Amino acid sequence: MSNVLVLAEQSHGKLKKATLAAMGAAQQLAKRTGGQVVGLVMGKGVQAAADEMASYGLTVRLADAPVLEHYLAESWTPVVAEAAKAAGATWIVAAATAFGKDLLPRAAARLGAATATEVLSLSGDGANVLLKRPMWAGNVIAEVELATPVKAFTIRPTEFAPAQKAGGGSVTAQPVAVDAGSLKTRFVEFQEVKSERPELTEARVVVAGGRGTKGDFKELEGLADDLGAAVGASRAAVDAGWVPNDWQVGQTGKVVAPELYIAAGISGAIQHVAGMKGAKVIVAINKDPEAPIFQIADYGLVGDLFKAIPELREKVKSGK
Repeated sequence: MSNVLVLAEQSHGKLKKATLAAMGAAQQLAKRTGGQVVGLVMGKGVQAAADEMASYGLTVRLADAPVLEHYLAESWTPVVAEAAKAAGATWIVAAATAFGKDLLPRAAARLGAATATEVLSLSGDGANVLLKRPMWAGNVIAEVELATPVKAFTIRPTEFAPAQKAGGGSVTAQPVAVDAGSLKTRFVEFQEVKSERPELTEARVVVAGGRGTKGDFKELEGLADDLGAAVGASRAAVDAGWVPNDWQVGQTGKVVAPELYIAAGISGAIQHVAGMKGAKVIVAINKDPEAPIFQIADYGLVGDLFKAIPELREKVKSGK
């Protein structure tokens, strides 16, 4: 039997959407290995997040201590390692977010665990579970096997169905033996970007712009506000300094899978497509009829985005 430890990411006492996908992946894995899923919630004053995780039918280990109030890899890593041992976990799973990408490899190194990243799906069972993950910007899908006694991987949240609520969950305390005085790093400050728009990875609708915007995102941001959407961008727009880094969608940015993705002035390079191809409906607006984005778009409009977006906004307003 191989238990699975899934790392929770929470904000203000509420689980992130990506964590629900990681829980779903962990449940799939547990069925293949015959083990149980154990959740781990860390922080200070995060009982609500632990209770929420338990509502999905998981046994949850809660590491609640002042030293864990702010995320520091140095203080959180040993807690993950100890929780894995206490849970009898031979698998550790996290979402491939900035949090998961930073914490899980460190915990894996401490446990001597082989690691795979950005996993898309699982196959096989028992001791022969295989993990599929993208390589070369998604042009190649590799099937890998982790051969160490303890194994760890991150999942691409857009590729796994989120866990569903169920009964039978419980919360138990996870001892925290981290001495704050021994840490070589310290928390200074966290500058949170506050916006009335939804978070990019959590949004139901995303309006994204690329090089074709020429740096003018005013109408795109207006459309996003009309639709209650988040704003995204291609790497070209970010590298040009037109928009903040946290708007970037793609292989080196964020991976999103909204119900609707509107790509305006985005050519559709494979690196960008890797971050948004999971969207249920893709709408592309580009003046170049040969733009690669049209090959994956459900709806395409060949035209000037500076004319099309204002007209689209008028239609949206009149339809409300």
